[in-house]
Amino acid sequence: MGCAKPRVIQAGDIADALEKVCISACCNLPDENLKRIEAFAAAEESEVGRQVLEMILENHRLAAREQRPACQDTGLAVIFLELGQDVRIEGGDLVAAINEGVRRGYEKGYLRKSVVAEPLFDRKNTRDNTPAIIHTSIVAGDQLKITLAPKGGGAENMSGVAMMIPAAGVEGVRRFVVEQVRKAGPNPCPPVVVGVGVGGNFEVAPLLAKKALVRPMGSKNPNPGYAALEDELLEAINKLGIGPQGLGGSTTALAVHVEYAPCHIASMPVAVNLNCHVSPHQSITL
Repeated sequence: MGCAKPRVIQAGDIADALEKVCISACCNLPDENLKRIEAFAAAEESEVGRQVLEMILENHRLAAREQRPACQDTGLAVIFLELGQDVRIEGGDLVAAINEGVRRGYEKGYLRKSVVAEPLFDRKNTRDNTPAIIHTSIVAGDQLKITLAPKGGGAENMSGVAMMIPAAGVEGVRRFVVEQVRKAGPNPCPPVVVGVGVGGNFEVAPLLAKKALVRPMGSKNPNPGYAALEDELLEAINKLGIGPQGLGGSTTALAVHVEYAPCHIASMPVAVNLNCHVSPHQSITL
């Protein structure tokens, strides 16, 4: 029995697709995000908070109409790849193609370049927003799905991870997540989207939290227990009173997304990754 021939995807096509996605993701807010902000604006208890949310909505409409970035911080290019095991990349290297797409997208879209080549002593800007941060999963099939999640610095700096013991339980997770948002205050440009990762280990939990941020805003975890936890956390966070842009109100978060993974019997890692209200992300499948 012969093996099926792999489907060939050209490296140049990957770069071309990602170039367009970089520009589009920074200028066009997903429809579910706009609807979510509109719903919270209608329910916002603070007059100032409601005005801020209305200004945020107007900013996003202008960004889409003028095809200009919704925020000046167009972030590090975080890429999630789902690479089909029956795909073969030809005409170049996959990582090089990804970085070429990011380079061209950030230059042609006049997006801010926010990457320094070395973090501590020199900190010179690479001037093209590369290298991208790439997470690759090998999946069944013959397609390549690329998800771009530009990640701004203000919200990213408010992230946190805790290596809890199992005895901390649901209440321990709840306290840690709410306290992380409370400590962040206005810094991540609320209203925020809160990504939470539970389980795995020290490196997996933060990755789960970041992946949670690319779910459709307000979507529910299919596990009923985690879906209920998402609702409980959103309610508790919005009772903090931080409000839109930290000016007070009942809308501190637009959504809480929780993802989980198996973990060691002796540990229960928990990570929180925040996004601002823009929460940009976009996918394309080749």
